[in-house]
Amino acid sequence: MKFIIFGLGDYGSVLSTRLTSLGQEVIGVDADCSKTEILKDVVTQTICLDSANEQALTTLPLRDCDYAIVAIGEDFASSVKTTALLKQAGVKYLASRAINPLHRKVLETLGVDRILHPENESASRFADSILLPEFINSFDISGDYKVVELRLNERYAGMMVSEVNLKERYSLILLTIIRAEKTKSIFGHDKKIIKAIGILTEDQKLEKGDHVVLFGNLKDLDNFVRKEEY
Repeated sequence: MKFIIFGLGDYGSVLSTRLTSLGQEVIGVDADCSKTEILKDVVTQTICLDSANEQALTTLPLRDCDYAIVAIGEDFASSVKTTALLKQAGVKYLASRAINPLHRKVLETLGVDRILHPENESASRFADSILLPEFINSFDISGDYKVVELRLNERYAGMMVSEVNLKERYSLILLTIIRAEKTKSIFGHDKKIIKAIGILTEDQKLEKGDHVVLFGNLKDLDNFVRKEEY
């Protein structure tokens, strides 16, 4: 996919480098040429440009990009104007960063597709959520290694852990299973509780509706998701 990211501060630079490292085409844009210079060798392309300038913005390949992301931080005016101009330009998908409740309200009014809250969502996790929406939850361990939760592919229902053999086939470790179990409330009503099975044994059976928790390299996780046709 092709991304264009406006604002190469802490959040925007991590997002740009993360997406580039995952094989995506990224254009990083910032009005501060020192920031574009720093990232020129680690991002697909960087451009020093004032994105709040409508004429300058028209020089960018906006229609060719799948995602436009406004990661501009403290400059409220530049963030809002850039977002408005991108909305006006008709980009395919627009995400914009909000730094306070007022900022969020303005972005909601502009009708962006997604509002980002860096204090709650890391840049790397946002990148992963775009590229691998199959992940229900994910947690970075170090580098490109993650622990992720995703629903069990139904083809594995009824199989034992030893039969799935994810370690040999995909270089992934199946850590545990998260399962919804029926029980009774103190009033006798049916209810479901979500619980982790714990440390798995080789003869542990998988069931339809299970979620699995996997550990591995992001590229191996991506390979698993693609080959298993999630």
